[in-house]
Amino acid sequence: MNTRLWLERTSCASLAALAFATLAPAASAQTASTDTQQADEVADQSDTELVVTGSRIVRDGFQSPTPLVVITEEAIRAQSPSNNLADYINQMPAVAGSIRPANSRLAISSGLAGINAISLRNLGTERTLVLLDGRRSVGSSITGAVDINDFPQALVKSVEIVTGGASAAYGSDAVAGVVNFALDKKFTGIKGSAESGITDEGEGFNYAFSLAAGKSFAGGRGHILVSGEVAHRDGIFDMDRDWNQTGYRTITNPAYTATNGQPQNLVVSKAGTYNQLPGGVINSATLRGGGSTTALNGTYFGQGGSINKYNFGSITNTTTTVGGDWAIADGQRRIGLDSSDDRRTVFGRLSYELFDWIEIFGEASYGWHHSVFNAGPSLGTATLASDNAYLIQTLGQATLTNLNINTVTIGTSGGDLPYRKNDNTRDVQRYVFGGEGGFAALGSDIRWDGYVQYGVTKTHEVAADIMNTARMALATDAVFAPAGNALGVAAGTIVCRSSLTAPTNGCVPINRLGTGVASQAAIDYVTGDPQRYQTFKQTVAGLNFSLNPFATWAGPVSVSFGGEYRREEVSGSVETQYRTGWAVGNFLPTFGSYHVKEAYLETVVPLGLGIEFNGAVRGTDYSTSGYVTTWKAGLTWQPIDDIRLRFTRSRDIRAPNLNELYAAGTSRTNTLLDPFNNRASTQYLETTTGNPNLKAEVADSLNLGVVLQPSFLPGFSFSVDGFDIKVKDAIGQVRAEEILNRCYQGLQEYCASFTRVEGGSPALLVSVSPFNFSNVHTRGLDFDASYRVPVSGAATVTLRGLATYYDTSYTNNGIDAPVEAAGANGGGVPSWIYRASATLDTGDFAMTFTGRGVSSGTIANSYIVCTSGCPASTVANPTINSNHMAGAIYFDLNLTQTIRMGTKEAQLFATATNLFDRDPVLQPTTGLSTNANYYDVLGRTFRVGVRFALK
Repeated sequence: MNTRLWLERTSCASLAALAFATLAPAASAQTASTDTQQADEVADQSDTELVVTGSRIVRDGFQSPTPLVVITEEAIRAQSPSNNLADYINQMPAVAGSIRPANSRLAISSGLAGINAISLRNLGTERTLVLLDGRRSVGSSITGAVDINDFPQALVKSVEIVTGGASAAYGSDAVAGVVNFALDKKFTGIKGSAESGITDEGEGFNYAFSLAAGKSFAGGRGHILVSGEVAHRDGIFDMDRDWNQTGYRTITNPAYTATNGQPQNLVVSKAGTYNQLPGGVINSATLRGGGSTTALNGTYFGQGGSINKYNFGSITNTTTTVGGDWAIADGQRRIGLDSSDDRRTVFGRLSYELFDWIEIFGEASYGWHHSVFNAGPSLGTATLASDNAYLIQTLGQATLTNLNINTVTIGTSGGDLPYRKNDNTRDVQRYVFGGEGGFAALGSDIRWDGYVQYGVTKTHEVAADIMNTARMALATDAVFAPAGNALGVAAGTIVCRSSLTAPTNGCVPINRLGTGVASQAAIDYVTGDPQRYQTFKQTVAGLNFSLNPFATWAGPVSVSFGGEYRREEVSGSVETQYRTGWAVGNFLPTFGSYHVKEAYLETVVPLGLGIEFNGAVRGTDYSTSGYVTTWKAGLTWQPIDDIRLRFTRSRDIRAPNLNELYAAGTSRTNTLLDPFNNRASTQYLETTTGNPNLKAEVADSLNLGVVLQPSFLPGFSFSVDGFDIKVKDAIGQVRAEEILNRCYQGLQEYCASFTRVEGGSPALLVSVSPFNFSNVHTRGLDFDASYRVPVSGAATVTLRGLATYYDTSYTNNGIDAPVEAAGANGGGVPSWIYRASATLDTGDFAMTFTGRGVSSGTIANSYIVCTSGCPASTVANPTINSNHMAGAIYFDLNLTQTIRMGTKEAQLFATATNLFDRDPVLQPTTGLSTNANYYDVLGRTFRVGVRFALK
């Protein structure tokens, strides 16, 4: 879709919504002028609601020692780059390594593709606890990852990010912190929005409509709330951006030896993988009498089966060439930038105050989400016998006879095959019934809340257009039918060899020598859509109390206590035809469950002189991994009103999830350098199964911080917090590459984990399982500064800056070489992630200018950089000629105008993301040549819309 057409569609949608707003009897709108807030600014906003503050304590004026950032509804509206809440949350510097549709393209078999799940501190989504109004939500995948697309985004009034361990208060998974989405449960009136967006390239057209309504009844004792949302985004499946067509790669230096002082690896441009081309390239040929010949090597097949000789350029190793015909390998062009998404959500809530001390409520929600993403071409090899009909047609019988050819092996990226796709559909239901309130007893005001919740997620996971390896082998083995054949076809007709002895096997021969040569019938025969259905169920019941039982000379002592029961379960179904025989997928149904019982106690004790102690302890008993105790001890000290110091030390846990415990088998296909075959590139299928003997991960966390709010500078606030998280017994697994390397080194216990399939594609089958053997360590600093000042009349200027410095992001599983990912922009986390904004708000008009980015870093920290006189290159520390990735800063602009017509008003808004259309920084790798986690791959995008609120 071009930009002009988008503008026409968007104008119609916006005008329709605006007309609805202006025809309403009354209207009011909030001006989008504020940014994220520090906890100090919202500490007293809890009113009658229990909100996440890093603590279960509910008391006026209490400020938890655990750092908290609150993102307001106004900030989300003013600065979100899209109509998806997750896109804004992922811009926060403390959020790193999240799962998003744009970076889950290759999650073909795991079921994670298309999910928006948050990760704090680059510790993974499984170590970040995500809550909706302080309660857990059923996972959208078997890993337990919660897709925030399923939340009622139209009613989210704030997002609260606790950046510190909080397992003692909230239970398992809160190792890196907690992200709570707080709903406006007492909203009264009607509000809605209509918006649309597109990239500067005319791609990725998207739109969203939302409507919410709330009304009190029975003299204010009852309240009903409903909301709904519809959103769509076109996918960007074929990537033709210039920045991704440079052939920027890391290759093995063909001139390298262990003693000549040259680097083992070279970062180069104009490089292509010559051993797997769209129409196939001949990598080797064997002779009838044994041995091999190189006479045909480098012959590749183009459009219509044309015969060409590959120009290898200036540098050539076993898989890659620099210069020459490097651009023929089209793997970079046949991948996507963004997924196609459709989502629908509905939410309803009914509450009623039975008595002064009890209000009961019920909630029901339903979310439906469908996403499709291009996962790239199908890579592989094929061996053709000398009597292969297509080989004879293309090369000629004379050539094959004169060269005494027995077999020819080609490498192909399947130019005639459709690209592989993730095609996942999820529907998530959530039902809650509970009560809350307060009463006086034992000389104290006691606050309480309790609830029962049931959630169920049903998924239909499809790996679309996947190659069936058995059918591809049969279809590739094509021959000329002899006279009088069992198929009854004319002599010389090209048929599958297998059909000559099994005429009813349905095989359709396929020509793999060139592009535009395979018939649609053959493509349909060799590809299919492996799929599975899975159901995840979560049942939770919880009860919490908070009171001030007594006071000391320094002030009231607060206590909170409670308990929770939770059950998680998974079941599924897979048709027999999809369980084996596919290049990707090979789904197996998973069944399993566990339950957990928990109880906790938390207290706040004022010690005088501005010092408060906050401590908590929780006992957790898992049916699978057993009993564990978590705890927290924290202090805050406010010697004067301008300064507050905070300290937290905690013991946190993460219990193994359903996938790690019970996975029947998920698989991925990739290539590795085979040490048994002169490190030749070899395709493998890796299958992961669960381990029911896993125990809980244990984390020790430390937070130290200071908050400055100088009285001599009203409106200014600054905080800096240091964090240090060490996880032991972390759950991980040894990947296929390391298994082969360890076996090659003589460690026989690894050799049983893989088998070879002679002539197969893939040629290696590798089996892995998770274990508690890793140590993970992350350390850094969070900075948060804001300043709000009036400038003229009612106008204000608000400045806000957030930054996180990652000093350490370390993993050591005791098997592979330890990995330090901090500062590794290529595959880890940048040293600095930052975001700053400036907002001018006049009341009717608001403008926000935002800068966000990352610091420069390395491709990988393990590399040793040198160009000559290099030390010996090792597996742990290989040598390379360049190891730098530049930083990047992107600028966004949001404009909001309030339109008033008498007593009626609405807001028109326009947003430009990546305003100056900065290209992402290149990463030398195959596929998408950048790190989409931290660099903008879409370029400049526009979004316009209208929102209104009637009260």
